[in-house]
Amino acid sequence: MTTGVTPHTGDAADVHSTYRGLVAEHRWNVPARYNMAADVADRHPGDALALIFEDHTGHTEHVDWQQIQDRSQQIAARLHGLGVRKGDRVAVLLPQRTDTPATYLGVLRTGAVLVTMSLLWADDPIRYRLADCGATVLVTESAALARTRDFTGTVVDVDDPAIGALPPVFETADTAADDPALIFYTSGTTGAAKGIVHAHRTLLGHNEFRYCHDLRPGDVFYGAGDWAWSMAKLMGPLRAGAVHLVYRPAAGFDPDGLLAAMSRHRVTTALVNPTFLRKMRQDVPDAGRRHPQSLRVVCCSNEPLTPDLIDWFREQFGVTPLDYYGSTESYPLIGNFPGVPVKAGSMGRRMPGWDVALLDEDDREVPVGTPGEIALRADSNPQYPLGYWNRPEASAEAFGGPWYRTKDQAVMDEDGYFWFLGRTDDVIKTSGYRVGPYEVEDVLRRHPAVAEAGVVGVPDPVRGQAVKAWIELNPGHEPGPALAREITGFARDTYSRFAYPRSVEFVDRLPRSATGKIQRAVLRARDDQADSAERPDQRGPRT
Repeated sequence: MTTGVTPHTGDAADVHSTYRGLVAEHRWNVPARYNMAADVADRHPGDALALIFEDHTGHTEHVDWQQIQDRSQQIAARLHGLGVRKGDRVAVLLPQRTDTPATYLGVLRTGAVLVTMSLLWADDPIRYRLADCGATVLVTESAALARTRDFTGTVVDVDDPAIGALPPVFETADTAADDPALIFYTSGTTGAAKGIVHAHRTLLGHNEFRYCHDLRPGDVFYGAGDWAWSMAKLMGPLRAGAVHLVYRPAAGFDPDGLLAAMSRHRVTTALVNPTFLRKMRQDVPDAGRRHPQSLRVVCCSNEPLTPDLIDWFREQFGVTPLDYYGSTESYPLIGNFPGVPVKAGSMGRRMPGWDVALLDEDDREVPVGTPGEIALRADSNPQYPLGYWNRPEASAEAFGGPWYRTKDQAVMDEDGYFWFLGRTDDVIKTSGYRVGPYEVEDVLRRHPAVAEAGVVGVPDPVRGQAVKAWIELNPGHEPGPALAREITGFARDTYSRFAYPRSVEFVDRLPRSATGKIQRAVLRARDDQADSAERPDQRGPRT
């Protein structure tokens, strides 16, 4: 069951000594006054390389630290001139472009709270998040200005040449480590998306880049996924002095083009997810032969990493991918480390400095081998959130007690390795993203044919889970494949290009509890029973 990883350090006579050494040596060092932007940007010499951007045509741009430092100060000066001050919320709606990191850093230099937005969202989710956080300024690009028409605050176009004409001089705000810096929105099973507030110190808690990635100055790093969901995968490597590679495909996922770019630029460490690896294996099964790599460490997160993916990747590239685990609220809690044995299918062991336990319903730690809920001791590391934005009751419930409970179930073996079992709630993890069924159901109900909808995650060989919708129709509408395609297209176009239902099943009545709530567990069980007997007249498209 145990698969070895070629160690960088450690005692070969005791396969666990390296891990014990990591835990023993760890110390948190959080100064009272700390600004994330100054720490990330101002520690590097201006002529050092920071970013490499390449697109599908082969066009390549290199960005050095002087460019980022200057541009971030110009952005900060522009925002300050508009009246942005410490504590104001500034939303940024940008793709992965050369000046996106500088824009993020510019917002943080002002002392404002950065709210990251993704262009993958449809207009309604973006509109909701802007209103919920009370953003006074929205920073976007010229190509996305049409999507900001309803925003009542000030819109800043980063393509405005007036920004580049400003002197690159700005005195970064004096912020406490505990001052709010970031708001990320996460989806839940009930209610609308909640904004998680993180302090400037949160970056200091991201020690996965030290312990899991073993990042070193001069490493070339690639991180899969949109920065808007996890700025740590951008800021952590940049802070460590690694060069960040960004590859922009013509459309969708282009594993051939990406692997070729990674090979050309000699990427040494990467962060991927299982969906990414499944798609890569599906499209480029001989990836290692076609695109030899310089990889030293590869980590994987967002969803369980299965043994078959570990074996395939190791066969292709000679590197064992290291799984680690966390939640949007705080991560990573658990991980695997270079030089420490990997048990295929396990999330690994507690991160150094992270007080993690498996608890029963009464906050008692469960014995080895017994399933429990993964929990993080409150205020035990710099990552611990300040709370949910403008939701004091939800904040107190989630973060006000002795433990933050993740709603994920796991079991721990006698060696301290954790094994993921599943969610205690209904959040769907698809293609590396967390999707709340409530938001998808709300969108589906807006279709004129839909009376009610229940949304669950079902197993998918590529995405890990796929979103499936069970739908009650309004009178006058007949179920069938054409209507199913229309409904899924409606959800894709009005909500999200990744979180729409991949399949639809029409039902006369959705299962409900005594209080009227849709019983998603019943839907999942029903799908398991019926999956082997597809009904073409009832089932929608599977894409």
